[in-house]
Amino acid sequence: MIKTRKIAIIGVGHVGSHCAYSLITQGICDELILVDIDEAKVSGHAADLEDAVAYLPHRVEISVGQIEDCANADIIVISAGAPRKENQTRLDVMNDTVEIFKTIIPQLLTIKFEGILINLSNPADVMTFYLQVKTGFPAPRVLSTSTLLDSARLKKILSQATGIDSKSICAYVMGEHGDSQMVSWSAASIGGKPLSEWIYQNSEMRKELNLSNIAERAKKEGGLILKGKEFTEFGIGAALSELVRAILHDENKILPVSVLLTGQYDQNHVYASVPAIIGKNGVHEIIELTLTDEERHAFDKSCSIIKVNYERATHL
Repeated sequence: MIKTRKIAIIGVGHVGSHCAYSLITQGICDELILVDIDEAKVSGHAADLEDAVAYLPHRVEISVGQIEDCANADIIVISAGAPRKENQTRLDVMNDTVEIFKTIIPQLLTIKFEGILINLSNPADVMTFYLQVKTGFPAPRVLSTSTLLDSARLKKILSQATGIDSKSICAYVMGEHGDSQMVSWSAASIGGKPLSEWIYQNSEMRKELNLSNIAERAKKEGGLILKGKEFTEFGIGAALSELVRAILHDENKILPVSVLLTGQYDQNHVYASVPAIIGKNGVHEIIELTLTDEERHAFDKSCSIIKVNYERATHL
């Protein structure tokens, strides 16, 4: 018997609704359950999405439900959290997001869910860590998009600077989805050629490419979007779809996502974003890049910030 692909989204605000739209327009799922405490809003989103399905290549069954209806979903996406305002960091919304999670997690524990949990709620790495510990779900089945979006921003900026399409650029933002994130420049490449070699062989670009400035721009991109429109939605929707597709199609695709580190990069008991092989069971394997001493120091510092704030979250 053919099994349909079922996704549930808990929290259908700007982020959740655009994730839903991205999933259905790309034909990634067959069933979509929307869960939100604002019944009028979530019903409106469901009806609006159903209208769109009439002109999409694939039929998708969309319904409004409760967490108890998500038991047999393949993936549950959690995007319920306090919205970040201009001049706030992602860590600034942690207290409010923890309170929201305190209402969601007990319900998750009652449904005997055996699929994969993807957290989008900020601070992403801290809250994914919190979610995994409080639910007790196997760590490979609990992850976050984290710097998957930041890495897209980084490649976009590199593309603009070099004139090379972003799909031909490999570059990872690692660590925290936040102000302490870092870039593994030593592992970056264009068309398979190391970025450092590419820059060396292109004298004009050598003068224009300031990698520190590019990393800083990628870090601040989310804040600029917030300043212009008060929220981000399209980029995270596409990033979430990329991750979900890799899982449902068992692609074994390498993506920079937040996973539990158990000795990799000399880090233990912390969720941080690193390249990982993603397939039908969630995280298949964590890829350990050979970082420079400077990069390793930046990554360690980022992990320390995540750990400190996770401890804060557990005492709220």
